Amino acid sequence: MENKSHTTVSPEQLQAIGAGLMAYVKPMDAEDASRLLGQTIKIAPGEQLFGLFNANGAPISISQSIEDAVGSALEHELMPSIVN
Repeated sequence: MENKSHTTVSPEQLQAIGAGLMAYVKPMDAEDASRLLGQTIKIAPGEQLFGLFNANGAPISISQSIEDAVGSALEHELMPSIVN
């Protein structure tokens, strides 16, 4: 018989585990970018931006392509993950 144990991790603890090591890339629209930057962002209709966020949710950068967002993560020596 196998003995299994489970550990409960809070969202805050989970965020702290990857802070400074991992980041996520998330698609965003102009409204999301404006809210994040505190200023109006004008992009072409249907155009999408990509935000790079630290594992704890802190914003790092906004890019016009997913490739640039991943490149930014690598420049910051972070392991990127793409989320929807």
